[in-house]
Amino acid sequence: MISLAGRDILHSWSKFALTGLGLGLLIGVTFTMAGVYRGMVDDAKVLLNNSGADLWVVQKDTLGPYAESSSLHDDVYRGILGIPGVARAANVTYLTMQVRRAGADVRAMVVGFVPGEPGEPAFLIAGRRVTRSHYEAVADLTAGFALGDRIRIRRHDYTVVGLTRRTVSSGGDPMVFIPLKDAQEAQFLKDNDAIVSERARTAGNPALNRPGVPGLLDAIEASQTSNRNVNAVLVRVAVGHAPETVAEEIRRWKHVQAFTRAQMEDILIAKLIANAAKQIGMFLAILTIVSAAIVAFIIYTMTLGKIREIAVLKLIGTHNRTIATMILQQALGLGLIGFAVGKIAATLWGPAFPRYVLLEPWDAVIGFGIVMLVCVLASTLAIRAALAVDPAAAIGG
Repeated sequence: MISLAGRDILHSWSKFALTGLGLGLLIGVTFTMAGVYRGMVDDAKVLLNNSGADLWVVQKDTLGPYAESSSLHDDVYRGILGIPGVARAANVTYLTMQVRRAGADVRAMVVGFVPGEPGEPAFLIAGRRVTRSHYEAVADLTAGFALGDRIRIRRHDYTVVGLTRRTVSSGGDPMVFIPLKDAQEAQFLKDNDAIVSERARTAGNPALNRPGVPGLLDAIEASQTSNRNVNAVLVRVAVGHAPETVAEEIRRWKHVQAFTRAQMEDILIAKLIANAAKQIGMFLAILTIVSAAIVAFIIYTMTLGKIREIAVLKLIGTHNRTIATMILQQALGLGLIGFAVGKIAATLWGPAFPRYVLLEPWDAVIGFGIVMLVCVLASTLAIRAALAVDPAAAIGG
């Protein structure tokens, strides 16, 4: 049997290769979009893993600390430690902000933690852990900081003493870990000018600066310049206790909200990145339709260029099924080239993206099946045109 697809590809291999290359780049973009979504989900899971917590205790009626603002008094953790089933509990703060280094700003999530407690980075790839109570920091590698760098957070400078890998927020921002007291000051304490203005307002308020009540004004001003708040309490559950049972006890007795790992994962994935997932899904659908249109147009154009040859095949008695198979082979060959080029391209340019791109093998398998299906469907237009050719066209002009 004559392989019309093979002969045509050899005859015009440059056109076929360039078409496969263009289709492959489009498929590579599709793979990358899927990898971006997978990376967003993985970032959310990494954030939870890095916290080292089984439960997240936050302000009542909020989804904090990652999806909504949450504020708790920093003595709440002491009461939580008395709940049966609680092995460890520690305060933590989270603040997404611009961290300055050498005149350049880096967007990062600043984490205030207690050394040796949940919330501390699990491992380092360079340097050491924070050992001083002030002005030392551990940063994720993607922040671009090096050991010994001086970075500025609000009003103070910090020395980077350690580096981590894959400690990022759900938005993909690198994390910078500093001592809890420093983080509380950075997040909640006002700047000097605001403090001076607030003191003037307080002194001018007769209700807060009453004659004959010594020490009242000083006590109020002291409370305005100190901070006793955190964003969450991270809890580790003792062995043999169910996290949901412990969480229910915390909600019941401490009048706060407590989320388990499964609940927090649902908040991050189903709520926080839901809109981004929908947008990526729309882009994937559009790219699939565009890919199908390109394959259909190319195969149809190639088929129209072989009308006389197809008519000759019909004239000598070639079955329609054989002709349809030849065109289908050409479409599948184009899909194979496109898939190979797309997979290689996505693998090569994925690490250059600012967001983490996770290319999973199973997605490649599904993508291959979709590409082949799209090629089969796209070839139907060309097959119909070929089957409609009149054998007499081989004899006519």
